[in-house]
Amino acid sequence: MINRLRSWTRAFFGISTREANGLMILLPLLLTSVFIIPAYQQWQSKQPTDFSSHHRKLDSLLAQWPQQTDSVIVSKKITRFTFNPNTASLSDFDSLGFPEVLAQRIQNYRAKNGKFKIKSDLLRIYGMDTTFYNSLEAFIQLPERTEPNNSYQKTQPTVLEIKEPLRERFDLNTADSAQLIKIYGIGAKLSTRIINYRNKLGGFISIDQLKEVYGLDSAVINRIQAKYNINPNYQPRKLMLNQASEKELSNHPYISYALAKAITTYRFQHGNFNSLEDVKKIALVDEALFNKIVPYLSLNP
Repeated sequence: MINRLRSWTRAFFGISTREANGLMILLPLLLTSVFIIPAYQQWQSKQPTDFSSHHRKLDSLLAQWPQQTDSVIVSKKITRFTFNPNTASLSDFDSLGFPEVLAQRIQNYRAKNGKFKIKSDLLRIYGMDTTFYNSLEAFIQLPERTEPNNSYQKTQPTVLEIKEPLRERFDLNTADSAQLIKIYGIGAKLSTRIINYRNKLGGFISIDQLKEVYGLDSAVINRIQAKYNINPNYQPRKLMLNQASEKELSNHPYISYALAKAITTYRFQHGNFNSLEDVKKIALVDEALFNKIVPYLSLNP
């Protein structure tokens, strides 16, 4: 029987007698592994498993786990009451819902003789959220805006005012689209473009900055200058040089991405800027660029 099977194997596969003998030995082993191993695995899966050693390991790990003593989080109660940011205490800010770091920045600002003159001055504090400010605005004991100071115009009238004494001039930093489109040559698109650029800058500090607005020609700028001016006491919104992120810095029209990265790299390598003049130590900043961006920078929150 075996000889007949060997002969058949040699004839079927075309192999030698030695190879046929090896195949006759290997074939039963293969068949055994095909059937026995799955059968053993199935039998093994039905056997009860002892997890006691695992339980002991878990118990030892839980014993070393730090206990949570304050698992219940008590939500902070927020109240609303009238307050003056120039005199309010840290506890007042806490009751109003100010984050601790924001309240501390206000305290530091006041300690350096900083003063809030109008309500919107609070928005100049780094980290002040607009939505949070809007919820507090009605409770702030400060005026909405400062009274315009016209003493200079009264004592030293300009040539334009002598020729046209009845012409009223408006503040360019508070003008809205409805006012701007009244000027010949400015439509809805240009007025929106002017306001968007003003917001990106943080406010105009010079009428000449209108030349940087795409689409405004010199004739239109002259018409704007005849009707609008810049309040000499106006303070633009400033970037916190030691806190602003790379993205916040590069969003300013005067600060390129490369310069924003150089500023944050300088802070990482040398620590915070000690003065605004330190910005000149960055290779990308020449005298002209420094004079351009310095009105929009601040060291203090």
